[in-house]
Amino acid sequence: MLEFLRSIIGNRRLLWSLTKNDFRQKYVGNFLGILWAFIQPTATILIFWFVFQVGFKSQPVDNFPFILWLIAGILPWFFFAEGLANGTNSILSNSYLVKKVVFRVSLLPIIPLLSALIVHLFFVFFMFAMFLYYGYHPTIYWLQIFYYLFATFVLLLGLSWITSSVVVFFRDMGQIVAMLIQFGFWLTPIFWAMKMVPEKYHWLIKLNPMVYIIEGYRNSMIYHRWFWEEMGMTLYFWLVTGVIFVLGAYTFKKLRPHFSDVL
Repeated sequence: MLEFLRSIIGNRRLLWSLTKNDFRQKYVGNFLGILWAFIQPTATILIFWFVFQVGFKSQPVDNFPFILWLIAGILPWFFFAEGLANGTNSILSNSYLVKKVVFRVSLLPIIPLLSALIVHLFFVFFMFAMFLYYGYHPTIYWLQIFYYLFATFVLLLGLSWITSSVVVFFRDMGQIVAMLIQFGFWLTPIFWAMKMVPEKYHWLIKLNPMVYIIEGYRNSMIYHRWFWEEMGMTLYFWLVTGVIFVLGAYTFKKLRPHFSDVL
């Protein structure tokens, strides 16, 4: 782990350069360019707001405006979905770097995660602005968002190590990940509240580590609860994330020597 952190620090300029290039390449040739990185999530939020609040007449959730409750839950999912989808293809997208002896290939999944992080940070501050617009003043709990952001990044890195190394040999993995992201969106309490589900099934929903993140964003912005007040969920999340991280590092290390044979 320490060696990996040293590699990040030692290659920080190259990583930043590759991240900027990755960010630009996604939208090159489009008239609006990188603005699409911000237009697409904003449009999705507006569609859900219109359907559920205007169409279905959704009421405030726990006396909070539905739009704020929705934003606090959907933004971390956007980060997770984009990071995992692009992280899965990180080796295939940068195959020219795989054969470079001087470059640590295990850093490649970080590039799309950093690219997604740039967009996510913009929307985090957009979320702060929306809460201010609705008359909710900043609290110290808002800072906790960055803890949950870090937790999401660690989870994403572990998952991306697994999926990005497997997809090199099994190209269907990309489609499987996309399908799981779709299922995950509807099965995670993003636009529906946990209290809508009978309490006896809550444990099943909470097996999904992203529930911890989404509930954490809402606890920070709306319910004003510290992460240690949810100690059971916190311990479970870090146990699962730790296992995924170690498994990801092991899988990547085992498959890495064979990348150049199939790329």
